[in-house]
Amino acid sequence: MSEAVLYDEVDGVVTLTLNEPETRNAISPAIVDALVGHIERINTDMSVRCVIVTGAGDGFSSGGNVKQMRDREGMFGNEPVQIRRGYWYGIQRIPMAMYSLEVPAIAAVNGAAVGAGCDLSLMCDIRLANTKAVFAESFMRVGLVSGDGGAWFLPRVVGYSRAAEMTFTGDFVKAEEAERIGLVSRIVPDDQLMDEARKLARRIAANPPHSLRLNKRLLRDSQGVPLPTALEMASCMQALVQSTEDQHEAVSAFLDKRAPEFKGR
Repeated sequence: MSEAVLYDEVDGVVTLTLNEPETRNAISPAIVDALVGHIERINTDMSVRCVIVTGAGDGFSSGGNVKQMRDREGMFGNEPVQIRRGYWYGIQRIPMAMYSLEVPAIAAVNGAAVGAGCDLSLMCDIRLANTKAVFAESFMRVGLVSGDGGAWFLPRVVGYSRAAEMTFTGDFVKAEEAERIGLVSRIVPDDQLMDEARKLARRIAANPPHSLRLNKRLLRDSQGVPLPTALEMASCMQALVQSTEDQHEAVSAFLDKRAPEFKGR
């Protein structure tokens, strides 16, 4: 059997590719396990500085398996208490893992990102899309609610009003509209999506690793705390990074007008 999520690392950039194109990369238990495992690996590996998430084939992810919903199979075929636990110990491991991911993540959305697939893209820090990309918070279409964190992530990306419209209608949002409302950073030609994602990832990965990870944590955590708390976090993180060799190297390279050489120390 092929790997559910492919792991490829080049020069500090890891590409995670959902690899079940026969289901349009629907979020299966195998994908959950593989994705969570890879994120845990990345968090302990200081050589990794950026992650790209994309899908094999012509789509990013179709979300939940609608046939299993119809046939009441898998996570859709249990008693309510079991379903609740199934979410917590199943698909909800993904938002928890993505939230804890220490390095910046770029979603390279290469087609449909629907339901839980849309939510997975929202869990990334940056989204790039090709012209075929389409997004949908489609749970209402099948009588469900967003069970994997979309109600938490989506308003933080597009604002409450847009999030409410997408949630209550289940409408599909094409790439151009997604760019207009800030759902994606930009649209790139179909055959250049991964090249552009890797180019951006390399720019991010060129930064000092400790500072990069702490900047991500500060940006993420500052959204949910009062300003004084955010400022206290920032001052403590400043104290940490100012004690690193890489921060001194960054300043020296800036003043010397040369490329820095970071060592992760």
